Parts: sequence; structure tokens; C-alpha cells
Amino acid sequence: MTAQSSRPIAPIAETVASLMPRAKAELTELVAFRSVADPAQFPPSECRAAADWVADALRAEDFQDVSVFDTPDGSQSVYGYLPGPQGAPTVLLYAHYDVQPPLDLAGWDTPPFELTEREDGRWYGRGAADCKGGFVMHLLALRALKANGGIPVGVKVIAEGSEEQGTGGLERYAEAHPELLAADAIVIGDAGNFRAGLPTVTATLRGMTMVRVTVDTLQGNLHSGLFGGAAPDALAALIRVLDSLRAEDGSTTVDGLDAEGAWQGLQYPEEDFRKDAKVLDGVGLIGHGSVGDRLWARPAITVMGIDCPPVVGATPSVHSTARAQVSLRVPPGQDAAEATKLLTAHLEAHTPWGARVSVEQVGQGQPFRADVTSPAYTSMADALGAAYPGQEMQVAGMGGSIPLCNTLAALYPEAEILLIGLSEPEAQIHAVNESVSPDELERMSVAEALFLLNYAAAGRD
Repeated sequence: MTAQSSRPIAPIAETVASLMPRAKAELTELVAFRSVADPAQFPPSECRAAADWVADALRAEDFQDVSVFDTPDGSQSVYGYLPGPQGAPTVLLYAHYDVQPPLDLAGWDTPPFELTEREDGRWYGRGAADCKGGFVMHLLALRALKANGGIPVGVKVIAEGSEEQGTGGLERYAEAHPELLAADAIVIGDAGNFRAGLPTVTATLRGMTMVRVTVDTLQGNLHSGLFGGAAPDALAALIRVLDSLRAEDGSTTVDGLDAEGAWQGLQYPEEDFRKDAKVLDGVGLIGHGSVGDRLWARPAITVMGIDCPPVVGATPSVHSTARAQVSLRVPPGQDAAEATKLLTAHLEAHTPWGARVSVEQVGQGQPFRADVTSPAYTSMADALGAAYPGQEMQVAGMGGSIPLCNTLAALYPEAEILLIGLSEPEAQIHAVNESVSPDELERMSVAEALFLLNYAAAGRD
């Protein structure tokens, strides 16, 4: 064990263990807010109430300058600052309190906005891992340090209110107020271990662009018996243009976009991926190359939704208009803005029959790559090794997007950015029956506390 890791590990771990009942009670309160940052789905008051809860939690921990502020996309972010000892570095801790919509309520085995412990010991609820649990992780780490000699660094906390929507409110606010989030190191608590029990930092994130494509062919719907066969069907045209985004093997194909990147880090065995993704027996994976290539080094198209009549109540009509929302994940080394242009041009070029097509961008974020050789990663490796005895820190990619990372990297080029969290595969984030492992919450909170000790000591060495 290095000199850095000779810290009060046992007292920290014991304190976090004693705080777990309180953490469960707090996460129960936080999960109860239906904080989906989309007023078309849930009242904005739910997000505001969650933001106020986060602000009150920071005030209770003696944070200064606590504020709930509006960002340019209409969402609210929460900020607080806790000064550290004279000359100590400052660490920014990030989480987001907004969540994905619950999707199919019938698919949940327990209510999505009621944190529920099931027989497997996991705590189920929307946001339990992504990322309300991440905020509770920060609280546990700070409380453990306060109970064992004090917090050795200055701490800033920022909790975002629209991360899941990708609308960029906090990014634009930070660009206009660059002093607010300035720090020596930044811990993004919105990633997770490669699998439960295997301590992992995330080195890369795919960026993202999201568009809505609308196809129009007629002035109004027509009777399919009288006009079908000659009248151009907008829904059929939309289906055809969406199909053009994939090759025969399911690989993403956007004209002009490189889709042959290779991943060189921690590998993801295909049989493990099939189990984690719950792929049905006999159903093949899409794409080619290693799973790591497909998840972390290549672009990926997803049709997120289509506006069309449901099967129940459908009428015999040729449809005049159809609309879809399309997400394109963009790997490190590619530019999300350029990918947006290529995707738009592809959709326009592949729309059949001269149908009218319009493409509206609704979200965008750049990919991210961390410098895992920096001193902060040495401190984190020690901390994770202590919190997970017998395990060494692994470095993996993540196919998801956290647009704020690139904004922070651009604003604070000297800051070290680390990505950790609670979103391991069993958590099923963004899906029904999202959950968090209390063991992961406990150990990652210990790791974060030890990291702050290690990082402060490294600055004094």
C-alpha cells in the first residue's frame, strides 16, 4: 500500500456503514420527486421540489452560498460551497437530480417513484442509481470525513436539473459564469463500475446528438382502400428513411460518418454483455467488431420514439405526416456538431418519393476522453483499492453521454476530471426496474471519502 493510502480507512468505512439507514431514508425522499425535466410529461414543480430538497441537504451540511438558479433551458441547478483548510485544493462534486421518465409503468414490479427494497437486497426506483444515488454518495463521503477529522479540501457541489434531456442549460450557464465551477479536480458521480464489485473509472464518454425528423406527404389522411397503392404514405416513408441508418448487420450507417473505431481498453465479453443486456435467446447482437468497439468507440443510432397511431383504434388510413426522435451517440475523436450535420444530410438524402422532410435538433453534447495518468487518478486508484479490498481500479469506456464534461474540460483545462458512480449493469438505468446496490453505494462513498483524503495529502507532499 502506498503512502497515500495509509489513511484512516477503517473509521471512514465504519462511519459510512453507520450512515446507511439515513442514506436509504434520504434516497427514499429524493426518489419520490417525479423530477423528469420535460413539462410535457410531468409538472415542472416536481423538479423544483427536488432542487429545493438538494439545496436544503447542502445547507444542513454547512455549505455556504447555496443557491437554486435558473439555467438557459429553463431548468434549475443547485450549487453550494464548503471552504477547506488554507491552501487546500478545491474539488467539484457533480450529480444530477433529474431523471428519465419511468417508461412503461406496467413493466415496473414496484412503483417507480417509491424506493423499494426487494428480496435481492437492491433498492428499486427511478433515479436510485442515475443519479439521485450519486448525490447521496457525495453526502455520505462528506459526512464520513466530517466525523473523522474534517474535510481536507474545499468542496463545491453542483446538482444539475436537465442532464437527461440533453438541453444544455448548465453548460451554457457555466460558460457565462466560468468562476462558479472552477476547481482543481472534478468528480462526476454519474458513471459506474464495469460490474458490481469491480472498481472502475470511466475514461471515455460518447457524445450525443438528438434530432426530430418529420415527414409530410399529403394535406391530410386518406382512406387506404380508395387511395392506398398510389398515395404516398408518410409513415412508410419515415420507416424507409430510418431503415437507411443501419447496415444489414445492424451497424450504424450515416453517410460520411466513420463507424469503424476500435476500443483498446478493458474488454467486454460478448456472453457477459448478452446477460447484462438481457438479450433474448436466439436473438443476435447487432454490428460487428468487439463489444467494446460497438459500445465505446463507434457511433450508434437509436430511434427513441415514433409519432404514429397506436394499434388499438387504428383506422384504415394512408398517413399524411409522421415524426420520429432519433439519437446518435458519437465516440471520442469525432465532433458532435459535424455528426449532426451528417445525420441531417443523410435523413434528407434518403427520404423517398420526394416527400417533404424537416429535421430539428433538440439536443447535443460532445464526446469526452479523460487523462487517466493524472495525479488525481493515482489518488482514486488508491481509494478504490482500499474500498474494494483485493481489487485494482479498472479503466473502461461508457457509451452514454454527459455533455457537461466537455464544457468543464474546456473551461478548466488544468482540472482533473474523474468519472465514478453507481450505474453498474444490474442498475438498469433508463429502463424499467432501475435499482441501486446498497453495497455499491456504501463502498463508493468510502472510496470518494478516501480519494478526498488522498488528493489533499498529494497536494501537501
